[in-house]
Order: sequence, then structure tokens, then C-alpha cells
Amino acid sequence: MFIDEARIYVRSGRGGAGMMHFHREKYVPRGGPDGGDGGRGGDVIIQVQPTLNTLQSFRFKRKYVAPDGENGGSSNMTGRSAKHLVIPVPPGTMIYDEATGELLGDLVHAGDELRICKGGRGGLGNQHFATSRNQAPRTAEKGEPPEEKNIRLELKLLADIGIVGVPNAGKSSFLAATTNANPKIADYPFTTIEPNLGVVNLDEETSIIMADIPGLIEGAHEGVGLGDGFLKHIQRTRVLIHVLNGMSEDVMADFTQTNSELALFDPGLAKKPQLVVLNKIDLPDVKEKWPALKKTLTKKGYTVMSMSAVTHENLQPVLWKAYELLKTAPEVEVVQTLIPLYKPEKDARDFVITREGEGFRVSGAAIERAAEMTYWEHDGSVRRFHHLMVTLGVDDALRKEGIEEGVTVYIKDYELEWQD
Repeated sequence: MFIDEARIYVRSGRGGAGMMHFHREKYVPRGGPDGGDGGRGGDVIIQVQPTLNTLQSFRFKRKYVAPDGENGGSSNMTGRSAKHLVIPVPPGTMIYDEATGELLGDLVHAGDELRICKGGRGGLGNQHFATSRNQAPRTAEKGEPPEEKNIRLELKLLADIGIVGVPNAGKSSFLAATTNANPKIADYPFTTIEPNLGVVNLDEETSIIMADIPGLIEGAHEGVGLGDGFLKHIQRTRVLIHVLNGMSEDVMADFTQTNSELALFDPGLAKKPQLVVLNKIDLPDVKEKWPALKKTLTKKGYTVMSMSAVTHENLQPVLWKAYELLKTAPEVEVVQTLIPLYKPEKDARDFVITREGEGFRVSGAAIERAAEMTYWEHDGSVRRFHHLMVTLGVDDALRKEGIEEGVTVYIKDYELEWQD
């Protein structure tokens, strides 16, 4: 089954906890702090794997969580950092933030990768908090919390040439006759219900990739028939082969209808080089129509040819003509081939104070992260957290809000009692 959209949840790994520990050794009565740091949590990275051509694997797995870093140990031993979680996707995959709709990356080439969630750093062990005045610090950090996102993956096939036309025009027969693809073929409309890719080997040194798009009917750009789900797959093709059904009652009406649907979906599609090919030229009735149709379409400025996908008449000349158009066609503009692996958002030090019942809630990336990394059972860690509140300006802001002794301050899932 061809799957071109998927929604998944991704989460990086949490950093390992730093350790609070003091050196213990015979004849060394006052061993210093030797708590090691935690290891870094794993990143979530999306990477292009060129052998894939569908998002089908995401039907069965929708949650991806990178491993956590290991905790620090005694004797200043740092915990092992976790391996990154690499999620393979096919070329042409666009990644969107489900919450905001923002395009995070457009991965086109083999090896392109995008770090979606950054692993949490490991917490510091108490070895880092020793000073000349405090040689036995009872202070350490928990690991940094992970990042998480709901993302939407959208695949746009990467093909040199897109084959378009009304249902039953012979597009799949043409693809099957000229490439290694095996599309479903039958003598009724909508035989093709998903895009098909095929590779054309014109000679030992020349090959092109073609995509057969399900037939377009009137209103396809609005979701009628099968069109709107697959029109996006021809946005990245550079040349269109417009196959006309020679046995149609009104070939020109089919031609105009298809082009209208392309333009209504994306005006850029109407500007792509287009090779118009009348199919079923082996039939007497079609041969009779051919001279008039060729004259009409040529006057409109199109390159026009005829062929028979069944008898293979004129197939090679059609392919070589399409290749000629491809050589001079402009490259497809990609919005973002690759964006930086990590893009910080707004200033993490910003915070907001709101009333919550009789108390106050403090919200902000830095203060919430600090709360999650604090060992609340150790006095030294609590003092360090309060010092951070002062540094960020949270302490002054709460006082300006009129906070009093004993009032509850909520930070993330933690409830703290205010003391002057």
C-alpha cells in the first residue's frame, strides 16, 4: 500500500542524573566529592534512506522515543551517553510541526537529516559544586528533561517526469511498457488508485524516473475522485507527459479539463514543460482524428506526438522527446533542502507569572527545566534553585505580584512554599 502522509510522536532521551557522592577510602577520613555527571540523552534524527519510496512503516509504529542517558557514578565516573534514534524516511519527505503547522525541514537528497528533538544534557555531579568555602557540597543535578513533538510527515515523490491525463487514458500501460514498474492495468476508469514510479533506461548511460498519477476528473483539486491526494506528487516533476485517450468522445475537452485541474491545484503546474501524447494510435478511428488534433494542439504551442501503449508504436521517440524537454527544463525549487539541526525558539529565560487559586504559577522554559533537574531532598540543590530564581528575576517578579509568606508557588508539577 502506498502511504504518503503520517503523523507520529517523537521524544528525545532524558539526560542521566548527576551523582552526589563522597570519596571513601581507608585512612582517608575526609574524602572529597566525587559524584560523576550523567550522560547525554539521545537525539531524534530523521534521515533520508534512498531505498524507501513510501511512508508505509509509520502505519504500524507511531511513537518514537530515544533512549535516556545513564546516571553518573562514584569516582567521578560519567554516565554513558545514549545513542541517537534515527528514523529513516524516503527522499522527498517534508516534516511539519503538528501543533504550529511550521515546516521544519524538506529532505530531498540521500543522507539529508534533520534533528527534530535534542537529547537532554546529563546532570552535574557534586564534584562540580565544591568551593574553598564548601568542600563537601550536597548539591547535584538531575538530567535535563527531553524534548517532544507531534509531527506530520508528507511525502512528495521525486520523479523527473509525471504522467497525467483523464482516467483510462493509458497512462499505466505506457509506464508498464517503458519502465520496470508493474502497475495494475484494466479496461475501466480508476484502475490506478495510487502513484507508481518507474525507471526508464533510454540507453546504457541515460535513464529517467517517471511517475504515473491516478486519473484526474473535474473537481480533482477539491477532492473529487482521487485527484487531490495525488496532485502534490507531480509538483516536483520537471516535465509532464499528458496522455490523451484517443477513443474519448471529446479529446480536447479531456485535455482542457486536466490542465484546468492542474492549474487550480497549483498555478506552477501549468507552467511546466508539457509533452502531449495521443494514445491508441493503432486504432483506425484514432488515426482519423490525429491530423486535426495535432494541428489544433500545435497551434496552442504544445509539443504533440502519438503512440500506442499496447503495440508499443512510437514509444521510444516519445521517451527521447521527453528527455529533450527534461534537459532544458528548470530545476524544481525546493523550499528547504535542509535546515540547521537545532533551531532554538524564543529566549528560554523568559517566564510568565499567573494567579492559580490562592497561589502563583511560574511558567517558562528555563525555570521549568531547572525545577525538573533539582534534587529537592538535598538542601544544597534547593539553595541553588533559589539562586537561579533570583538570577532569572523570578524572585523579584513574585514580590512585585505581592506574594506573602506561606503562599504556594507552582512550577511545572512542583508545589513550593514561599519563605522570606
